[in-house]
Amino acid sequence: MTRDDLAAAYRGYIGCLNRQDWDNLGRFVHEDVHYNGTHVGLAGYRNLLEGDFRAIPDLSFNIALLVCDPPHVASRLAFDCTPVGTLFGLPVNGRRVRFDENVFYEYRDGLIREVRSVIDKAAIAEQL
Repeated sequence: MTRDDLAAAYRGYIGCLNRQDWDNLGRFVHEDVHYNGTHVGLAGYRNLLEGDFRAIPDLSFNIALLVCDPPHVASRLAFDCTPVGTLFGLPVNGRRVRFDENVFYEYRDGLIREVRSVIDKAAIAEQL
């Protein structure tokens, strides 16, 4: 995949997440996907994402920075949302918060095979 192909594939993946189009997640994510070093598989990854939307009903993935160097993608995702209850162990309880996620992907066979995510939990805590 070229850089442009990789960027387009990644933007398609983000669109899939924002539409919550779980039936098409396999068009973007490898069946054997790993998340932060743990094999979760496509079904497990889907469960993680569905859980995110249950915890944050107004969740929207917004690309703030995108760098592609095949087969890798690095992205800073910006969030402005109102989680219900507890988020990452913090009592957000419906308050609006803004935070970023720095996430690194490795593609294999045109699909996301590795995901490494670092969420700025300190930014959330400061807002509470």
